[in-house]
Amino acid sequence: QVKLVESGGGLVQAGGSLRLSCAASGRSFSSYSMGWFRQAPGKEREFVAAISWSGGNTYYADSVKGRFTISRDNAKNTVYLQMNSLKPEDTAVYYCAAGLAGWRGPSSVGIVYWGQGTLVTVSS
Repeated sequence: QVKLVESGGGLVQAGGSLRLSCAASGRSFSSYSMGWFRQAPGKEREFVAAISWSGGNTYYADSVKGRFTISRDNAKNTVYLQMNSLKPEDTAVYYCAAGLAGWRGPSSVGIVYWGQGTLVTVSS
């Protein structure tokens, strides 16, 4: 069993930055691919980014490529999402996810654990 707890959400102006963190408890964190999804009001949950177990491979949705960076620290059982040049359309609840080895998005098939989410609001 892995428990995921996100933090770092909040209110930021357009053009600003935020860094989300996801702390994992439980064993074998480093064996999971990790990722971030988001869900805006009235919309379906969508893939944002994924990172392989080693951190050597990363994958992004086109909408965030070049602005967001996913990283992980296996010694700290933590995955991060650095979000720069934020836009109002980035407003959403952001969810951390742990996937089976080899998962890289954009589908949620292969995700085995979800966090509870953290709200990011970008004002114009």
